Amino acid sequence: MPRAVRERQMMDAAVRTFGQRGYRAASMDEIAELAGVSKPLVYLYLNSKEELFTACIRREAQALIEAVRAGVEPGLPADRQLWTGLAAFFTHTARHPDGWAVLHRQARTHGEPFAAVVTAMRNELVAFVTALIGAAARETHRGPELGDRDVAGLAQALVGAAESLAGWANETGGVTAKEAAGTLMNFAWMGLGNLMEDRRWSPPR
Repeated sequence: MPRAVRERQMMDAAVRTFGQRGYRAASMDEIAELAGVSKPLVYLYLNSKEELFTACIRREAQALIEAVRAGVEPGLPADRQLWTGLAAFFTHTARHPDGWAVLHRQARTHGEPFAAVVTAMRNELVAFVTALIGAAARETHRGPELGDRDVAGLAQALVGAAESLAGWANETGGVTAKEAAGTLMNFAWMGLGNLMEDRRWSPPR
């Protein structure tokens, strides 16, 4: 069997094991058995449990970013671009719940170097969403353009909400990717729509 195919089998088994059992509870014996290979072969290909986990995080992060970017259709109105991006995000996290568990729960709770890989992925997603919101603000021409800090803050809030909602959707039976995307779209875009027309909420004095 070609090395790339064998390695993918081991990575698939590792993502499933880490996602369901957690980094500390997962064993290389279990991963090897699930992949249908010997434990020495796993070490030969992927060196150590730490390096295997890091490789899983990188692979799942890259797959998620590629899915979101591929889901956004250039040339559509701003709200449609945001919708297609959210739909792609929730579709991917629903189809790969173990991969999302590795990224959203496991990697963040075990410190460096794992958290750094997830932070890099999140920063890339935030930059992408920042560009979408900035384009939406320019597209409307209905009020003063949102400032850079407003756009950056909104992007952080949207990505954070998407992460939380994906975790909830995967743990709650019957929530489809379309429903999750619709929930966040209604929550975020309706609010953004008012911001685009410079209608803002102000705290009472």
